Amino acid sequence: MGKLQEFEITINNNKTVYSPGESLSGTLKISIAQPIQCKAIKVNCQGFCGVTSKSNDTDWTEEEQYFSSSVSIADKGTLKDGEHSFPFKFLLPAAAPTSFEGPYGQIIYRVRAFIDTPRFAKDYKIEKPFSMKNTVNLNEIPGIQEPSSSSVTKNFSYMLVKNGTVVLKAKSDMRGYIAGEIIKVFAEIENKSDKSTGHVVASLMQKVTYNTKKPTYDLRAVAEVEGPGVKGGQKTEWKEQIIVPSLHLSTLTDGNLIQICYYIQVCLKYPEASLTLPIYIGSIAVDPTLPSPSRAVPPMPAPRNNPTPAPGPSPVAAPAESAPPSLPPRTTPKPAPKPRPRSSYTSPSAPPSDLYPELPGVANYNGEMPKSPLHESSSQAPVSPNAFSYAPGLSFRQRQSSLGPSAPPFSSSTSPEDTNQMSSSASLPPNYRSSAYPHEPPPSYEDSCNI
Repeated sequence: MGKLQEFEITINNNKTVYSPGESLSGTLKISIAQPIQCKAIKVNCQGFCGVTSKSNDTDWTEEEQYFSSSVSIADKGTLKDGEHSFPFKFLLPAAAPTSFEGPYGQIIYRVRAFIDTPRFAKDYKIEKPFSMKNTVNLNEIPGIQEPSSSSVTKNFSYMLVKNGTVVLKAKSDMRGYIAGEIIKVFAEIENKSDKSTGHVVASLMQKVTYNTKKPTYDLRAVAEVEGPGVKGGQKTEWKEQIIVPSLHLSTLTDGNLIQICYYIQVCLKYPEASLTLPIYIGSIAVDPTLPSPSRAVPPMPAPRNNPTPAPGPSPVAAPAESAPPSLPPRTTPKPAPKPRPRSSYTSPSAPPSDLYPELPGVANYNGEMPKSPLHESSSQAPVSPNAFSYAPGLSFRQRQSSLGPSAPPFSSSTSPEDTNQMSSSASLPPNYRSSAYPHEPPPSYEDSCNI
């Protein structure tokens, strides 16, 4: 390495496997024979994922970075000859997936150190990988204690001739396991044909999905057990056990570039029939004493109750705090109110006194019209309907009052002078009742307005 004799990263206690949330500490050792001009000495802790569509290729098509932390342990200056030791420490994030290495992608965690030198000088760098092991608690998965079951029916044919069907049913004792536990597989095979079936195989399968533009799938059998076939017309129950080896944990979140899932595949070699039983591989075993978490269900609205009121005294209402929150009950609509009889006279409201100051007697107005002697007499005697005609030429037949035909239309309190003034001022329309057809037509509306 020329001037650089030793350039090494040492992690405390030589620890290589970490859990999310732990702290990683170590020392960077540098030993040089001659002084080195440097701009900075940095240590970086990084975790990322890379996937590709080609096998064993490190030129990643897609990358995803989980975290990247850097610390500067030396500033710009001259690093003297001799041995130097620089401590460092990083806090790992609480959410980080487990390390993984496959043919089409990797989840990598590493510590890197850099010595940045001036222009045209040689830079130095070194890295040390470490592993991250996440925790998957199987007790947090809904329905983990329930068995995983499935069934399939296959037509049994030989030389294009159908000889019957075969029904294959299988299930596991539960849905979650850790390394070292035993998976109990139960299978039921019913052969409804004349031919014997091939042997039955139960396999623990690992499926890794590398999410690129066109996803790549890596499928392999981790463990496998085999049983005999079933003769024609017989029904057989088959039980077997599979020991879970040390495996990568199942991926429980979506959207990662690398996703890992497991299932048990039970199949017949002849006729070809297979089914799958999804399971999970975790780090914390299933505890049968704990209740299995259930999926969140949105609360249903309370039903509406419309009780019919029973005859008798009304019940006492419960306090508001004890009643459950529900929709208010539907009430019976009230009957429409009966229309009130219209009054023949509506008294006007009095106008403000300051609105018409020039009118006499406005300040003393109380909502009643002042009565003249003529009005006083007209309230007691009937008035001729001809006085209310709106156009000349219209007349109304007068009613015979109880006083007789010779009774005057106005009371005796009205003076003759007032009567002459009214008869002279009001022009009565011509009377056409003397004949069936008038000799002259009545004037038009325009002529009556001009008059």
